[in-house]
Amino acid sequence: MKAIVLAGGYATRLWPITKNRPKMFLPIGESTVIDRIFTELEADDRISEVFVSTNERFAEDFREHLEQSNFDKPTLSIEDTSDEDEKFGVVGALAQLVEREGIGDDTVVIAGDNLISFEISDFIDYFEQQNAATLAAYDVGSREQAKSYGLVELEGEEIIDFQEKPDKPKSTLVSIACYAFPQATIPLLEKYLEEDNNPDEPGWFIQWLQSQESVYAYTFDEAWYDIGTPDSYLEAVQWELGTENYVAESATVKDTELGENVHVMAGAEIVDSTVSNSIIFPDTTIEKTIVRESIIDTDTTVTTMDLHNALIGAHTTINPER
Repeated sequence: MKAIVLAGGYATRLWPITKNRPKMFLPIGESTVIDRIFTELEADDRISEVFVSTNERFAEDFREHLEQSNFDKPTLSIEDTSDEDEKFGVVGALAQLVEREGIGDDTVVIAGDNLISFEISDFIDYFEQQNAATLAAYDVGSREQAKSYGLVELEGEEIIDFQEKPDKPKSTLVSIACYAFPQATIPLLEKYLEEDNNPDEPGWFIQWLQSQESVYAYTFDEAWYDIGTPDSYLEAVQWELGTENYVAESATVKDTELGENVHVMAGAEIVDSTVSNSIIFPDTTIEKTIVRESIIDTDTTVTTMDLHNALIGAHTTINPER
């Protein structure tokens, strides 16, 4: 069995934090979003290879990341794009990867920005039991929120209807970009594109596939976060940390009040400040400042400010008194 980790997005909604780094490398506790996925795939003996699909802009970042890691299975597979406007769409990129790497086995496909509460091995167990195309589905609990995803309608555990980003959702059960396809389904990616279907979101392919063959849903509870916006990133960190804040050993926090959900990374220094529901990247200095619902990137200095819902890019200096 092969695995494909989709990591080709540009995460423009998180700029400037992700303008020069893949969002999959955003820290969650002591790990990163994508390393959590790599760790599980590495441990599952059924997975023989892991192909990491990324773009030309971030190819070197991924190459260095994997070279410095202890993972043996991941191999880079690079899309011929370096800008958001050049993207092939997820289905288009997936079909190209399958052809480029000669993939013809059962295959797991998972988005590299998915923070999920279930074990990927449990998902694979379910897929093998069904011996049919399978996706993971989660109840977001809000019809308004469901409009942003692929909506799943079930009869038992089989999908009988799939609607990609519907204007009027019939339910709140959505697909989360975690799929498993049997060997016989893989060639249908090319057939789907040859029929001039939408190459963008995987949900369009699932909607089409469900009319061709049986597709099943692995439903789960507890937690799922699509790390695509500042709010979702902060929520993911909050879920990971629980009631405890994360302050790296080499960070300095002095004469400072830390509220809930504070993630302070190595080398950061926070003095005479108040910080809540925020993420402070390495080697950043914050002094006499209030920080709420904000993300402050690496090697930044902020003095005498009141920041709320702020995204501060790396190597920035903000001091209104100067």
